[in-house]
Amino acid sequence: MTATSRPSVLIVDDDPEITSALARGLALHGYDAVCTHRADEARARLDAAPFAAAIVDVSIGADSGIALVRALRAAGNRIPVVMLSALSEVEDRAAGLDAGADDYIAKPFSFDELVTRLKVQERRAAGARRDPVPRLDPATRSLHGPEGSVALTEREFALLEYLWTHRGHVLPRAALFDRLWAREGTSSENVVDVYIGYLRRKLAPAATYGLEIKTLRNRGFILQLTSD
Repeated sequence: MTATSRPSVLIVDDDPEITSALARGLALHGYDAVCTHRADEARARLDAAPFAAAIVDVSIGADSGIALVRALRAAGNRIPVVMLSALSEVEDRAAGLDAGADDYIAKPFSFDELVTRLKVQERRAAGARRDPVPRLDPATRSLHGPEGSVALTEREFALLEYLWTHRGHVLPRAALFDRLWAREGTSSENVVDVYIGYLRRKLAPAATYGLEIKTLRNRGFILQLTSD
């Protein structure tokens, strides 16, 4: 998204009248809105293109908006999410926020209030993206960098976490193998190179995630922050 483009918002609601009204209102406030009526469509659109924020209804037909948000967070997607619902009980709001939503608005609501809350979440997300130091999240096995987030497999995360705790130090291939694979009976240290390759592909370009894994010939691997 360029500096001159309008921020895009994904609207996820199974009521076409509501999505249409939200899209028209957001357009008047300088947003481009994309509407979808199913959770699987929402996941596909979020995987395909960047959005400034998402507005997600608690009930999406047979799907659950809360389950959708929980799945996004588990996959490492940190897009700002404002949840909408006709339910206003404290436990309902708590369920949405506990799933990973950033804000929750009960229907009926003021459109100006919705836009104000969207802008607040955009500013918070922009501040998080400007943080030059990457962050590992063991709960979701994900890495959050200055310009993006990525979900990792269990073994990829274990390897990156070990490199992270020893960043700035050269770790020999044998040391990584003994730490993460030897107890499982794996016979070849080549598995280290395989998983280093997996991580490098996922973490490229380095500026996006704020770190880089370098190879020092005949010595091993070293993780360095791009901000150093």
